[in-house]
Amino acid sequence: MGTEIKMPQLGETVVEGTITKWLKKEGDTISEDELLVEISTDKVDSEVPSTTSGIIQKILVPEGETVRVGTALAIIGGEGEEAPSGGGEAEQPAAEAPAGEAGAPPATLEAPTPEAAPPTQPEAPVRGTPAPPAPAAPAATAPAATGSPAEAPSSAEGDHSKRGIISPLVRKLADQHSVDLDQIQGTGTGGRIRKQDVLKFVEAKKSGAAPAATAPASEASGAPAQAAPPAPRGERGREEVVPWSNIRRRTAEHMVASHLETARAWNAVEADWTNIVKLRTAAKENFKAREGFNLTFMPFLAKAVCETLLEMPEINSTYDEARSANVLKHYVNLGIAVALEGGGLIVPVIHNADEKNLVGLARGINDVATRTRTKKLTPDDLAGGTFTITNPGPFGSIMSVPIIPKGQTAILAFEAIQKRVVVTEEDAIAVRSMGFLPMSWDHRAIDGAEAASFLAALRARIETTDFTSELSPYL
Repeated sequence: MGTEIKMPQLGETVVEGTITKWLKKEGDTISEDELLVEISTDKVDSEVPSTTSGIIQKILVPEGETVRVGTALAIIGGEGEEAPSGGGEAEQPAAEAPAGEAGAPPATLEAPTPEAAPPTQPEAPVRGTPAPPAPAAPAATAPAATGSPAEAPSSAEGDHSKRGIISPLVRKLADQHSVDLDQIQGTGTGGRIRKQDVLKFVEAKKSGAAPAATAPASEASGAPAQAAPPAPRGERGREEVVPWSNIRRRTAEHMVASHLETARAWNAVEADWTNIVKLRTAAKENFKAREGFNLTFMPFLAKAVCETLLEMPEINSTYDEARSANVLKHYVNLGIAVALEGGGLIVPVIHNADEKNLVGLARGINDVATRTRTKKLTPDDLAGGTFTITNPGPFGSIMSVPIIPKGQTAILAFEAIQKRVVVTEEDAIAVRSMGFLPMSWDHRAIDGAEAASFLAALRARIETTDFTSELSPYL
């Protein structure tokens, strides 16, 4: 008897996830803790490892499907063991169906779509071939395994659409794009509408092409579905439609919501980083040899920010309209914006950053950045931030106006440090390492005087703090 691999709890508030990519296929051998599947939630994309070793006997949930926590995703067993004929398959649609839909059509309990099941399995074409549905019946009423027609979902509320057998993610996409689901032909098991179906329908409408009204011939015949055609292009290939990734969509939603909600204002100071540049140059080689990663300027800024926020907690607050008050935080959960390869931005949080020294912050920043780019973050790593630093400087930016994360009062941009000729306080001409620190802040929570005072104090701390003692082991 094989072992079921179930949808894990990826965070305290996460109740479901979307299978974005299987990293293994049926018949592959996998070891315990070896990466098995990529799962996307409303908070983060994660690579999930296998909880056991063996051979992948069956993949129960195809890519693109959204399932609830605890749903069986795959079955792994030893060599020679047979995958159970029913067992785990029934759990996935039952957990995925919306409340009150326990009587979902048995057609949704069939094997995974051809994308997830290898075409070499002899039983797949037989089990996956539905009898032609009645013309007036929705696609959800595919015949059950016994050959008798399955009953349509309850129409007590007058909703005869396919909403009753689709995932919450698909419903959300349809609502966002004002799509009538009855116009979409699902390519999932039993005619289920998948995320890809909605996106393809939307792009077809934008390009003026008539959406397909019938299922592909390969689906009607039970043959494995062909790969989806490439995204439509404009005339002469000069334009390309690139569907949003989950991260792109979530970032857009969060940024628009924040922009509409906050009363954003902005100002900046220019700081002299010369002393810190010299100290980092002296310590960076030994630091990398001992710690295994580069010493950047970010830990120095993070340390200065934490100390300044503890002195001025009004900048480290939440505007609470319900209580007509600002909630001051006398601790710092520091968000660090991390750009992803291939596009996208995630802001993991270093909790209790104010309790760490310079080296501890360097380790924490490297840890969250590495786990972000290797998809090892959990949703809890993104929660609870009180103040955020974004870092466009490595890309050459010298001035930017970032958007404030929801629930926070301010966000600081760390711009490029560049050598410039400046006039010193002694009226001398000197070459110094200079960099701007712009800050966007919510004018509902604080005023310009508080924002300017915070930036002035932060600049003074950067220019005058001697971090030598904290880096003495590396000098």
